[in-house]
Amino acid sequence: MKAKDLDRRFDQGEDITGSLNLGGARQPGLEQRRVNVDFPSWMIDGLDHEAKRLGVTRQSIIKVWIAERLEHRDSAVA
Repeated sequence: MKAKDLDRRFDQGEDITGSLNLGGARQPGLEQRRVNVDFPSWMIDGLDHEAKRLGVTRQSIIKVWIAERLEHRDSAVA
């Protein structure tokens, strides 16, 4: 299908997802990267306690808390 035909179908409100190759689609900035961080034992114990209380993994707690902090920082700067 030519781009102009795809544009026309999209502009007419047709569902064009069947015409797209989404196999390699990615959202920018959401690629995973691994980091290693050393924490003191008391922090690990606190993280594990909170993770158990919420029924999630330690990694989930770390990600959520860091994301909250970064979002707070971004809103304060704006």
